[in-house]
Amino acid sequence: MDLRRTMLFMPGNNPGMLQNGGVFGADALILDLEDAVAPQEKDAARLLVAQALKTVDYGMSEKVVRINPLDTFARRDIKAIVPCGPDALLIPKVERPEDISEVARLVAAAERPGQAPVKLIALLETPCGIAESYRIAKADDRVVALAFGAEDYTASLGAKRTKEGTEIFSARTTVVNSAAAAGIQSIDTPFTDVNDREGLLADTELAKRLGFKGKLSINPRQIDDIHTVFNPSGKDIEWADRVIKAIRKAEAEGSGVASLDGKMVDAPIVARAERILYLARLLGLAEEA
Repeated sequence: MDLRRTMLFMPGNNPGMLQNGGVFGADALILDLEDAVAPQEKDAARLLVAQALKTVDYGMSEKVVRINPLDTFARRDIKAIVPCGPDALLIPKVERPEDISEVARLVAAAERPGQAPVKLIALLETPCGIAESYRIAKADDRVVALAFGAEDYTASLGAKRTKEGTEIFSARTTVVNSAAAAGIQSIDTPFTDVNDREGLLADTELAKRLGFKGKLSINPRQIDDIHTVFNPSGKDIEWADRVIKAIRKAEAEGSGVASLDGKMVDAPIVARAERILYLARLLGLAEEA
């Protein structure tokens, strides 16, 4: 499981941010060729991002490039960017599984011999994208996550975007459910008020409760707070450790049933505990068993 608690957008036409992206500590860096770049700057940004992929050390951060939509500059982006070795492409405004199939075909044609396969993350930003989310998630084996973009989505609905997020609740749960059903990750929409730390924490906590595995971010200042929410707490780790010990004890005794604090420990509980411990070990918060 790749770690995508935070996916930080960086404008593809900003040399300073592209050069220094590795110091921010985000799990993934999104080198953005779409919304952050004006139409007249697309060609220059594409060259800048391609050069950054080849020359800049981003450390442990996953290198993701948000390309333009298929009906604009996507084909040029894919042809120029894929051979430079990004880990993944973020595909904006995906509405149908056929969109993913077409991107996957273009990516395969652009990959160099022996290159690690480029993964795909579908950004769902329209009512059609949300309605087709499961089929999009299953459209190609390259798809590793669904991400939700609430700003364009609410604009499509004609709904007012609020910090409380009532207007996007059903879309959020649909994205989480579709991703889980397809066995991939779900990434939540950004919190756009970079000066509202309390609001960011509350919104991230809600996303985690709904089942999202990470959150898009528009500012490096948001990264630590998002990580704090998505990291397992000491209480979470202790509970997970007790669950695993209980099921191992039951198995050693030849029993197919385990209990903890008077409650039966079934397969979904064990799976949740295993995910918590895996993440804790990955982050150095718990020792290997």
